[in-house]
Amino acid sequence: MSENLKTIRELAEELGVSKKKIHYQVSKLDTDLIQRLDGTIYLDKSAISKIKASIGYTSPVELDTSGIQNRHELDSLLGTKKNKLIDEKSEQISYLKEQLNKKDDQLSIKDEQIKNLVEIQNQTQNLLDQQQRLALQDKKLLEEYKSEIKDLKDLAMPSHEVDKNAVSQSELETAEAQIKQKKWWRFGK
Repeated sequence: MSENLKTIRELAEELGVSKKKIHYQVSKLDTDLIQRLDGTIYLDKSAISKIKASIGYTSPVELDTSGIQNRHELDSLLGTKKNKLIDEKSEQISYLKEQLNKKDDQLSIKDEQIKNLVEIQNQTQNLLDQQQRLALQDKKLLEEYKSEIKDLKDLAMPSHEVDKNAVSQSELETAEAQIKQKKWWRFGK
């Protein structure tokens, strides 16, 4: 028999399927593709390829040693590139983490500066309020002093009309001394 012919059993073993499955496929073929000899069915190349196609069989690809060698070289090259990329990304991540830490430190410093500025602003506002209150008190005191000076001048003047410029120097000194005494007396309160 020719090398191109196979029995149902041989084909079933080659394909890794049952003889029943091959028998079923043979029953669907044209009779001219089948040869019978001493009660045994032989299948030629065209019959075998039709059976393989109908059961969805695909032959395994045979790799030669050069294909395997090329595959190993590609895997090695890809592995090297992958490791290089991982190293680059790790460096970038480390750099970014370092930058984040610096930014966090800067933010905490800025937060502390803002806190100090707010405290200084509050203190300044309090000082301004105190200054305004003191200025108001000073204004009131000044008005009181002016009023008292006027009263003293009126007292020092004779009852008849006298020229304002005619007031003696001693009278002015006496009035100023009284004002100073009153001034010191008010601060003692």
